[in-house]
Amino acid sequence: MEQTFQKQIPVGGGSWVTVEVHGDPGAPGLVVLPGVMSDARAWRRVASAVRAWPSVAVVNRRGRTPSGPLTDTYSLRTEVEDLYAVLDAFDGTRAVFGWSYGGLIALLAADERPVRQLIAHEPVMRPFGLHALPDLASADERRDRDATVDIVNRRITGLDPARVAALRADREVWEDLRRLSEPLYRETLALNESVPDVMARRADRVDLIVGGASRGTAPYGTSFDDVRRRVPAARVHELADEGHLVHLEAPLQLAELLNGLAD
Repeated sequence: MEQTFQKQIPVGGGSWVTVEVHGDPGAPGLVVLPGVMSDARAWRRVASAVRAWPSVAVVNRRGRTPSGPLTDTYSLRTEVEDLYAVLDAFDGTRAVFGWSYGGLIALLAADERPVRQLIAHEPVMRPFGLHALPDLASADERRDRDATVDIVNRRITGLDPARVAALRADREVWEDLRRLSEPLYRETLALNESVPDVMARRADRVDLIVGGASRGTAPYGTSFDDVRRRVPAARVHELADEGHLVHLEAPLQLAELLNGLAD
């Protein structure tokens, strides 16, 4: 479906989030919450291929243009409250889909507020990226975005040096990664906060998705397993041969799975 308009929603601390809406803006639909190093633009191909809901609202979380800043009081709780503001603005939302850090936020939100259906692709939680926090803090203090991108790709996601060098050689791609890395240190710090032993207790239905290339391996597969243990009633679905960046590498396959999961 085509993007129809963009909505700005005020949130706490004088910040705001923007939401890209695809499809019928007046119809209840699916809210999509991206994670770290991602924004609404990166999810347009997925959103345009979703047909099971009459609308798809993709959130640009705070800390990425054109949404507002993280603010000094930023925490995991901030993200949960921001999602509540989005759900209030899109009354009647039928499902929430969270990717990576966005999945963790959605699961925590559904622990306090009723959600008809919650879908999460490879949500991450503590100790994801914990070992790299000192280096991320140092790079953030220096505002060295090249170092931040290098740390997340090498030390957290485990890309080999040749792959990182190829990314750096593509100036447009690397600049986009630098832009998206600005809030990364504080987001990684927040996602390493303690979470309840059980999450999403107020969701009527929870579907967890893991890629076949991630399952059982660090860092995404092992973090998925940590989350899975905290959502005992969830249904688990595997996207064969896919990894964490499925929205970029196989957006049509992800959209097809989402269409099939619509309640």
